[in-house]
Amino acid sequence: MSLELKKVAKSFGATKALSGISFTLKEGQVVGLLGPNGAGKSTLMRILSGYYTNWEGEIFFFEKSYRNNIKSIKNEVGYLTENNPLYFEMYVIEYLKYVAELYQLEKAPIDKLIEQTGLINHYDKKIRFLSKGYKQRVGIAAALINDPKLVILDEPTTGLDPNQLLEIRKLIRELGDKKIVLLSTHILQEVDAICDRVLIINQGEIVLDEKLEKLRKNKKNGSLEEIFNKLTR
Repeated sequence: MSLELKKVAKSFGATKALSGISFTLKEGQVVGLLGPNGAGKSTLMRILSGYYTNWEGEIFFFEKSYRNNIKSIKNEVGYLTENNPLYFEMYVIEYLKYVAELYQLEKAPIDKLIEQTGLINHYDKKIRFLSKGYKQRVGIAAALINDPKLVILDEPTTGLDPNQLLEIRKLIRELGDKKIVLLSTHILQEVDAICDRVLIINQGEIVLDEKLEKLRKNKKNGSLEEIFNKLTR
């Protein structure tokens, strides 16, 4: 079972954000999405989240067409955006219940998610008073509230201290055991520590799609950082 993109393209006026990209993501993988600013990462994530509906090509999500089933597919996608919009005056548990109501969930796994994301000592606090790292945890919990098959995480480790970083890395790896996880980050070390596979996008095109294990074995190509710099000049 998988998410399959076939020649997906997206333009904004005369500017091509994506130029007919194709790849497949499978369950049981954490895939790192890398690229310089303006490469097309955000456009790709917004298409996969269902935010953009006007694009070219084909996308199939567990054999369902994005074009014909986008409403039901959106209920199976979890998306943590880079700016992580939260309602600061709400309590953590209040916010998670609110997100569950948006999905019309009768039995949302809120208690499980609070434990899973390390919010046990903070669920009864106002979001305003949380550190940036704990706000990130709230955003991740909200992205998982509907038990999505596809989890899109945009810079999920931003603002985490070293201990929190290790915990969130562990959580993301665990998510990748059963779900499709697409992790966008500008921190190459995060991809190396968390991901099974890396996609590098530059100027709207996929310039690398490879398993991390294979890249590590083929040392003549250099480190991930060296490969990234060479492909995105």
